[in-house]
Amino acid sequence: MPIKIPQSLPAAEILESENIFVMDEARAVSQDIRPLKIAILNLMPNKEVTETQILRLLSNTPLQIDVQFLTTASYVPKHTSKKHLVSFYKTFDEIKHQKQDGLIVTGAPVEYLEFDQIYYWDELCEIMSWANENVFSTLYVCWGAYAGLYHNCGIKKHPLAEKISGIFTHRSLLPSNPLLRGFDEFFAAPHSRYSYVKETDIQNHPDLLLLASSREAGVYLAASKTCRQVYVMGHPEYDDITLKLEYERDKQKGLSVELPKNYFPANNPKNKPFNTWRSHSHLLYSNWLNYYVYQITPYNIEEIGK
Repeated sequence: MPIKIPQSLPAAEILESENIFVMDEARAVSQDIRPLKIAILNLMPNKEVTETQILRLLSNTPLQIDVQFLTTASYVPKHTSKKHLVSFYKTFDEIKHQKQDGLIVTGAPVEYLEFDQIYYWDELCEIMSWANENVFSTLYVCWGAYAGLYHNCGIKKHPLAEKISGIFTHRSLLPSNPLLRGFDEFFAAPHSRYSYVKETDIQNHPDLLLLASSREAGVYLAASKTCRQVYVMGHPEYDDITLKLEYERDKQKGLSVELPKNYFPANNPKNKPFNTWRSHSHLLYSNWLNYYVYQITPYNIEEIGK
């Protein structure tokens, strides 16, 4: 089954060229099923790239999904055109009266800042509190996961001396959990961040489960015992060249950065990297949609939170 998006969204053409099943709104309304309502709070600077990456992962499911992109009202993005935002995005005030089956909160390039130094922190806190009552399951990604863990659980992020960047091996720690269904015991995933959370803080929290971790990169995946919040410390949505582009960008800025680990063949940045994390990334998103959202969200969406 397809993912339902506006046909004029730039990501639609890219996804269709990859043989990914997308459906425009006109065709979707003729199907007599209730699609899952998934909101995506996109905090990344290059919003069009992130849209394509996340929609690609959401599409690998037999479920019809109705996607709504959200942007902050308290901070106007500088790297996305106003026309694109007006055409495809809404603010929280425009949708806060609605229930959502799922919410995805992306990462953001603000790791150097304390939470209360971020322009839109108060607005984000309002959204996260709203989600706990009006969204059945929320998926927090990278910096979004740090924000969610701090707001929902009081777990602090800690700065790293050097950026973690690369592809790292992780171990599935709780194979019986539905989020890890079908996962190999060891799997690869990308990281790109300047912060971390302590494993012991996750393990000692009464409401959380530590699901996957890496000896090199630390915590990768955690979730609430209620299935209502999922925290992903890495970037499973990244394309094969995303880390390469980030490395080149940082070098151009004059930053002292090392090559992403376990990424370039022969550790040579001239060599094209291979995507070794695609299958587990798709599996993570499809498991979340199926087991944490579709299987247990109320058919009558208005019953969420009651």
